Amino acid sequence: MPSASEIRKQVDYENERRQRLSVPAFGGGFLYLLSAIVITSTLNGLPTVGPLQGLAPALSGEAHPPVSPRTEEVKFISRHAFALIAGSALAAIAIGILTVVLLTLLQATVFRRPQTWPGARIVTLVGGVAVALASVAHEVVYAIETHKFAVGSDHSTAAVEHALQKGSANEIVAYLSLLAGLALVVGIIVVMLGALRAGLVARWLGFLGMFSGLLILLPNTGATLQLIPAFWMVMMGMLFARRWPGGDPPAWEAGEARPWPSRAQMRAGLKPATAGAAAGDAAPAPVARAGGGTNRRRRKRSGRN
Repeated sequence: MPSASEIRKQVDYENERRQRLSVPAFGGGFLYLLSAIVITSTLNGLPTVGPLQGLAPALSGEAHPPVSPRTEEVKFISRHAFALIAGSALAAIAIGILTVVLLTLLQATVFRRPQTWPGARIVTLVGGVAVALASVAHEVVYAIETHKFAVGSDHSTAAVEHALQKGSANEIVAYLSLLAGLALVVGIIVVMLGALRAGLVARWLGFLGMFSGLLILLPNTGATLQLIPAFWMVMMGMLFARRWPGGDPPAWEAGEARPWPSRAQMRAGLKPATAGAAAGDAAPAPVARAGGGTNRRRRKRSGRN
């Protein structure tokens, strides 16, 4: 159990670190949304191949046409490689900032709840760094492979699949992106659950963070859904700036876990600062009822006399 001086020192350190990270957290949210807008707007002009277009060579008797119907799709990606790389770079910066924010929140959680999973720091750090790097690497590999296709003479279906999916570089980056994304999602869930149990974040913010982690794992969901992780990062910036509506959750200043009350405790008017001691503070009520019962028994005995 830390002493009062240790708690005060920790709280002062957290306040200083939160203040320094508040602006980057705000910026990370806007950068993440901007990256989604850049990538989505760029891909809006992507040529699509419908079922009839895809079957056209086969219907005309060509089993392996020299020019695939998806040739223009690959060339489009090659021509817009810079915009796609720039969008992924913005996302990588945002993920890097998010990783630092999560690690800071985790440190505060561990101080208040030492039983927090010890591997959370490694998973969050490795997952965050790997996702940031993989997001850029994915677009760089795409740019290289699609450029080779665009300037080459082989525009067959096999060449298209190699440029977009089946190339060794594409497959390696795809697997690494999946593993990195899973690690980051696990890290986000563990950190937000621990922060919820310590009372460092509001309930809705904690659950929003877990849902945002799933959306980060699926980056190609469009700018509309990516607005949710961006909003979550901005709200984390508000929390770190100590501008949370209604003031900081009590656990920050107390330097100890102050779990949020359950719904039953909230209906009873219990506040977060006293939720942790709710079980021990429930005794006075039966005492009052016992006293009332004793008085009634005394009145009954007096009536008999």
